[in-house]
Amino acid sequence: MKKIIIYFSIAIIFNSLSAQTPKTIILNPPDKTRGFSVMKALSLRASAKDFDTTSLKLQDISDLLWAANGINRPEIGKRTAPSAMNAQDIDVYTFMKSGVYLYNAKKNCLDFIVDGDHRALIAGKQENFARAPIICLLVSDISRFPSGEDTLKLVWAAEDAGIVSQNISIFCASVGFDTRPRASMDQQKLREILRLRDSQHLMLNNPVAYKKD
Repeated sequence: MKKIIIYFSIAIIFNSLSAQTPKTIILNPPDKTRGFSVMKALSLRASAKDFDTTSLKLQDISDLLWAANGINRPEIGKRTAPSAMNAQDIDVYTFMKSGVYLYNAKKNCLDFIVDGDHRALIAGKQENFARAPIICLLVSDISRFPSGEDTLKLVWAAEDAGIVSQNISIFCASVGFDTRPRASMDQQKLREILRLRDSQHLMLNNPVAYKKD
């Protein structure tokens, strides 16, 4: 009887641990050989109006985030997207059905931020955009700029976010995914769930999905 109780106790603990959201998702090394040429990708770039709901594979997520703002010169820590003064002010938050994660380019992983599906806060009135399996939210931390007034830093932040968003768009066009750069979102509620500091500003977002049949 004692053995049975112990067995069930272990099983309950194991199932409970398995059900928990992992704190970190380790990404794959990027596949730098995939996709169309830059000119072909530019010819195909378009803003999608509706999104497929199929979950993205881990390799696709890995490649997407590396293309967006990954480290392409590890010996000096430089990124796929340039930034003013090399401040690297743009952080990429990934919103998925399971929760929200922050892309950690240095460790090539996704750090857990908050549990639950919060994609609707980004989609807003365009509810169909919340169907996308991943929404990349671009946040600038202007405290990383070494100098300049806040008004100027916000200009630089907008430029840097635009470049990261364009990286996402070109990657998606190159591999046959759908995306759309957007600025609308529920800023107040997003700031609350992400626990952003005053120096962190919500800039743009890109829903990403496989091509809709």
